[in-house]
Amino acid sequence: MKLVRFLLGEEESYGALEEGKILILPQLFDWLPESLEGLVNAGFEFLSRIEARLAELPEEVKEKHSIEVKEVKLLAPIMNPPKIICLGLNYRDHAAEQGARIPDEPIIFIKPRTTIIGPNQPIVKPDFVKKLDYEGELAIIIGRRGKNIPVSKAGDHIFGYTILNDVTARDIQFKDRQWTRGKSFDTFAPIGPCITTRNQIRDPGNLRIRTWVNGELRQDSSTKNMVFNVYEIIHHLSRVMTLEPCDIIATGTPAGVGVFMKPEPKFLNPGDVVVIEIEGIGRLENEVVSETGL
Repeated sequence: MKLVRFLLGEEESYGALEEGKILILPQLFDWLPESLEGLVNAGFEFLSRIEARLAELPEEVKEKHSIEVKEVKLLAPIMNPPKIICLGLNYRDHAAEQGARIPDEPIIFIKPRTTIIGPNQPIVKPDFVKKLDYEGELAIIIGRRGKNIPVSKAGDHIFGYTILNDVTARDIQFKDRQWTRGKSFDTFAPIGPCITTRNQIRDPGNLRIRTWVNGELRQDSSTKNMVFNVYEIIHHLSRVMTLEPCDIIATGTPAGVGVFMKPEPKFLNPGDVVVIEIEGIGRLENEVVSETGL
């Protein structure tokens, strides 16, 4: 399933995305949690139960509890994760474009949850940030608590996948010589448009990932270029910290970020539109706005 969180009028709900329509799941099944985050926390057995019940439902019942995507406002699928854990230098092509050494262990950092926005919400460029950049990334949504997880069992802890844009203030990142401040501004983690459940992604290690800025293709790569695949990432992270349901893990970005464009960098400015597309998940679009203009 592709699960979305949305706002209809002033009412928030969630559902399954199918061919431009959303099946409003809490309307269909009164035994479901009230929120999408509650569904993630409820465990994988709920997904199997939902899928089995949906397969039994007549089309007219589904139609009665469906709504067109264009009639709602899509929200970030996860708004209050316990952690947002991000990887740096996890694509060979990205390391190559900056002349960096391939790490022998994952390089990790944390973004606060206040960075999260949803599809079509604005990325706010602070007035004092001069070098704003994008990073299209595959993100893992954790569905089961775990510590010291073997690579062979890592898939059992994945609820699904989404898209994350690891927006970065490069001038601050390079000034600080570490990554936290430059990646932690409010709105610097657009995610969405959905969570594609793990059973819908046959091979997370071979997904095409692309990023456009104002229609110009900037990133065009594949998750097969990752240094550490999604299962290895979960293994390594769980040796450091306990992974919990609704944790978001951003798995790194491929080549093509603005700061390393040739012959000169191409940074984001107010009015620019960033679109990230990952095979099997969808498209995440956000416009950059000036803090002054709000």
